[in-house]
Amino acid sequence: MKKRHLEIMDTTLRDGEQTSGVSFSASEKLTLAKLLLDELKVDRIEVASARVSDGELQAAQQITEWAKAKGYLDRIEVLTFVDGGISLQWMEKAGAKSQNLLTKGSLNHLQHQLKKTPKKHFSEIAAVLKEAEKLGIITNVYLEDWSNGMRNSKEYVFQFLDFLATQPIKRILLPDTLGVLTHTETYDYIAQITARYPEQHFDFHAHNDYDLGVANVMEAVKAGCHGLHLTVNGMGERAGNAPMASAVAVIKDFLPEVEISVDETSLFKVSKLVSAFTGLTIPANKPIVGDNVFTQTAGIHADGDSKNNLYFSDLMPERFDRKRKYALGKMSGKANIQKNLQELGLTLNNEELKKVTQRIIELGDKKERVTKDDLPFIISDVLDSDTHHQKVFVKSYVLTHAKGLMPSTTLSMEIDGEFFETNAQGDGQYDAFMNALKKVYVTKKIALPKLVDYAVRIPPGSTSDALCETVITWEHSGKEFTSRGLDSDQTVSAIKATEKMLNMI
Repeated sequence: MKKRHLEIMDTTLRDGEQTSGVSFSASEKLTLAKLLLDELKVDRIEVASARVSDGELQAAQQITEWAKAKGYLDRIEVLTFVDGGISLQWMEKAGAKSQNLLTKGSLNHLQHQLKKTPKKHFSEIAAVLKEAEKLGIITNVYLEDWSNGMRNSKEYVFQFLDFLATQPIKRILLPDTLGVLTHTETYDYIAQITARYPEQHFDFHAHNDYDLGVANVMEAVKAGCHGLHLTVNGMGERAGNAPMASAVAVIKDFLPEVEISVDETSLFKVSKLVSAFTGLTIPANKPIVGDNVFTQTAGIHADGDSKNNLYFSDLMPERFDRKRKYALGKMSGKANIQKNLQELGLTLNNEELKKVTQRIIELGDKKERVTKDDLPFIISDVLDSDTHHQKVFVKSYVLTHAKGLMPSTTLSMEIDGEFFETNAQGDGQYDAFMNALKKVYVTKKIALPKLVDYAVRIPPGSTSDALCETVITWEHSGKEFTSRGLDSDQTVSAIKATEKMLNMI
């Protein structure tokens, strides 16, 4: 069976810009227009509203100039108004050739906002269409509040569509302006319309107020619509529009009767760029483009992925130029850690893996977030702890730092089975700890190594705040050596490095 082509119109630069607090600069609009058409490969883009501002005009001019050189001019669309031709004059200045004319799709809007009769509204629309045809401008017509029109004034909607069927237009655009439709209503209304007007092209424009945008998109396609309006990251007024990434994945996986031109591998890239331009963070659990949606957290899932891909679905991350990840934390099992070790090219024996797993679980219990980049440091710290027989234990300590008072430490420790408790002050918390430690070793008549260098760092490439590594260089008996400590707290990591030193001397 030959598939029918479904047009995808992206309206991020027009309807998406109605997101509260969002405004694209002219250069940002041009950059995104190029990306949407050249890389994401949507069929059309709506880039501006006529008459809004000088900046909007400048952006439209830059986009149409580029589009004309690329042969894309008929794919650039502008929202216009029934205003006696003023919007058409704006379009001429902008160099645009396709208008999306905003009209009233419900009797309620027509009577209470415009205070006009259908006959008057239609005659004014006809005048705009006639002028547009003279200027060589393609016209698509928005029926604003069409969804409520179908619910409450269906006779008016069909009267309007009968009129439009006689006019020089290319597409009719059916918006669920307030995002009120259920999926069953969407299918029913669009099926009625496509059956009654088989020669007309109909686009569906979903809003997401009830979080039904993608479901309604799916039903609109099943009912025979010919095009969809989507936005990157679901941007738009109130709860936004139907999101591009989710809609594309649903169409490709569940609607085999249609084909679309969108390149899935560019969805994530475009999503990130729009997020950067708008300053709106993408929720980590947002389907397809969220940071966590291809991350397995539970160890049982990672284990299943190693056994015939038990937890895989058709939503493979590679489709979207992404990779599957395995989270490290309190839910991690050995399988999660093994997956991360494989990516790093590291191997551990069972006993080592058990110890590393336990350390990661301990960090998870402290609500610390561990990343793959932290893993080599955790491994190094755990394995380093095993290289020396431990005879010195820092059992407990209290670190205090108060305004106007010197930092102090109370220390409890065990050396060869003997217990000590002491306290001291210092210039800082670690200095106070060292002064307390020196008191213990004076009683033991043991000279402590001299601290030569003290360096603190986080694992390179890590984006977590889970770990801090302290590397201390010591001098003892004319030789230098280092010890390392790893913890989420800088002072604690230094104390751990010092405890290792005490077991090395």
